[in-house]
Amino acid sequence: MSVLVLAGMIGAGKSTYTKMISNKLGTQAFYESVDYNPILDKFYDDPKKWAFSLQIYFLNARFRSIKDALVDDNNVLDRSIYEDALFTHVNHLQGNISIEEMDIYNDLLDNMMEELEGIPKKAPDLLIYLDGPFEIILERIQERGRDFEQIKDNPDLLAYYRLLYDNYEAWYESYNHSAKIKISIADYDILNSEDDQDRVMEVIQKAVAEARFENMAQA
Repeated sequence: MSVLVLAGMIGAGKSTYTKMISNKLGTQAFYESVDYNPILDKFYDDPKKWAFSLQIYFLNARFRSIKDALVDDNNVLDRSIYEDALFTHVNHLQGNISIEEMDIYNDLLDNMMEELEGIPKKAPDLLIYLDGPFEIILERIQERGRDFEQIKDNPDLLAYYRLLYDNYEAWYESYNHSAKIKISIADYDILNSEDDQDRVMEVIQKAVAEARFENMAQA
């Protein structure tokens, strides 16, 4: 079995894909904590005050999740520690996180990544990046209805989403911890189409098989 991690914009559908993949493969799903996050809504109200605290909270939660997932070797994560630095970088670009806070964060992240190197399974088998037009992302954020995520009368939040979106492609290109694939969320409707679910699973399983073959060849 495999450890798979999802990546993508807020609203891209990572939790939906994670649930579908987990159900299809009979694996355990690890979800990003939103409903029980004590800082997330505060961040949206006052990002300059809460951005650093939020990123440390997420970093700790994602470190715990990736450790558990890599030890069990049979899991799907809807977001992972590998993606976390992108959000911190974007908050720094927006002036929400200082250079000193960035240094603290990066030092802590480096220490955590060194710890992962000590785990027998050091990285996921595959990263699945959910990509799609910015307009679809905004529509899905609106549809899921979390009040603190809505951009109406909030141009600063829209600017944050846009900056994050514009930096995702470079992050994906630079990701080198495992094999990776990109799936366009505009091409599939996994909520309403069993055929689309099957098509997505074929893409994922093919990528996992290719990654395993490449790892065996390098061993």
